[in-house]
Amino acid sequence: MTDTAEMTQQDIILTPNAAKRVALIAEKQKKPAILRLAVDGGGCSGFQYRFELSDGIESDDTSVEEAGVTLVVDEISLDLVRGSAVDFVESLGGNAFQVTNPNAASGCGCGSSFSV
Repeated sequence: MTDTAEMTQQDIILTPNAAKRVALIAEKQKKPAILRLAVDGGGCSGFQYRFELSDGIESDDTSVEEAGVTLVVDEISLDLVRGSAVDFVESLGGNAFQVTNPNAASGCGCGSSFSV
């Protein structure tokens, strides 16, 4: 188990652009600026990323803060996303949170699922 206090920037990164977007969404929804990243089985490549605003940090979560916004990842998901960067990307195809995951052997075209 990774203790939150022991976590380093190398475990996972929340980019300033993603932090800005989370802060905006949290303010509109009147929720804490805590983004939860989880990995679920499924998607077209085997695993899929799931993002949601969280009301708090759980005891087994690892967290990182950027510009007053906290990114939390549960212990099991962290094993699959360690070393990743979470960004918010705006493009002609749409706006979305994107994970750059060095552990992914392959991914799908939409960028929301991956395999290891």
